[in-house]
Amino acid sequence: MANTLSSKKRIRTTARRTAVNAARKSRVHTFEKKLETALKTGDKKVAEEAFRTAESEIMRAVSKGVMHKNTAARKVSRLSARVKAMG
Repeated sequence: MANTLSSKKRIRTTARRTAVNAARKSRVHTFEKKLETALKTGDKKVAEEAFRTAESEIMRAVSKGVMHKNTAARKVSRLSARVKAMG
């Protein structure tokens, strides 16, 4: 258990940051799911719009430090390929 004031504060800070990061990851997953449903319906216009929003959300997660840059690039690349393959 933490004894010093600074270690107690670090526990509180870590808990807050963990909650914020979990919310950001959840947003990314939500937008990915929306894109998945758009891909399943087969409507290319809706899928492209969903891809744009998902891509911006993924890159926002990178800028906030939630996701690694290369992981995000890989995800965006794979999603982009799937959207392009619809046509």
